Amino acid sequence: MPQRKNGLTIAGETLYPGETRKIELPVGRLYTDASLSMPVYVRRGKKPGPTLFLSAAIHGDEINGIEIIQRLINSRRLQHLRGTLIAVPVVNVYGVINHSRYLPDRRDLNRSFPGSEKGSLAARMAHLFLQEIVSHCDYGIDFHTGAIHRSNLPQIRANLDDDETAELARAFGVPVLLNANLRDGSLRESARDLGVRILLYEAGEALRYDELCIRAGEQGTINVMRSLGMLPKGRSRKQQIEPVTARTSSWARATESGFVRDKKQLGDYVQKDEILATIHDPYGAVLDEVRSRYEGIIIGKQNIPLVQEGEAMFHIALFRQPDDVVEGIEQLQDLLPDEMSG
Repeated sequence: MPQRKNGLTIAGETLYPGETRKIELPVGRLYTDASLSMPVYVRRGKKPGPTLFLSAAIHGDEINGIEIIQRLINSRRLQHLRGTLIAVPVVNVYGVINHSRYLPDRRDLNRSFPGSEKGSLAARMAHLFLQEIVSHCDYGIDFHTGAIHRSNLPQIRANLDDDETAELARAFGVPVLLNANLRDGSLRESARDLGVRILLYEAGEALRYDELCIRAGEQGTINVMRSLGMLPKGRSRKQQIEPVTARTSSWARATESGFVRDKKQLGDYVQKDEILATIHDPYGAVLDEVRSRYEGIIIGKQNIPLVQEGEAMFHIALFRQPDDVVEGIEQLQDLLPDEMSG
């Protein structure tokens, strides 16, 4: 029998060490008077350890993280869990239903924290998630993708000036770490105020599953849990990705409106003034060339070959050791096992 102490209460349900439960966290009602709830999976190890939350689909069209969490919570690795795992595969339930980044009030949930109990729909959901989930935790991993028609290279964004957060970011095991500033109203900002350290994993495209990004996210989460002592150390691999940190990044924007022919792809190393793409009119004539203003690695790009003047096209992270980043990108797929969920 589980110990009857050290209870953890979420949505009025209390779990003790050794217990696992699926909880429906009420978030509101639809026009039809049907109730809507946020699915929460809680697994508590029999032995003490940190409490980690995993969250996906804070933006409702960013679904890679849903699959990452599904695979993790069905993995046999969790049989040896120490501490507590709180996994929320679908935070923005309204957005997922509507295939939308936003809530029905057109607000961005990740700009609505810490929220309030009596505010807008977004504010209420942010407050609920912060109080019922984040406030119980020591650490968190928040899964994101690029926006619609945009892909992101697998990367970790975090406060790398904090030594412990930086250590977890390196343990995750992707080639690119971006020291990202906190944004007003973001989950990361509010979690920091609660003393919770968070990694934000960016990879893939909205409304699309990307197998490499999913496997990298699953393995990265396992790596972090091992680093925290929540899971036993795995067998050491001969090669480890040595991530490189970017302190800044910049978007290359369209100089004309037209049809795009890409010259560079996600993960490519580019020199200053190198051509990234050409923009053409309906007859195929070149209107202009989009060039990089900096030397760096493409960590995000637009996929649709149509562009309006001023639109962001290529997200370039700026590094001092670009060769190391390219090598890490090439290693990523080789180091991931073919099957992760066993």
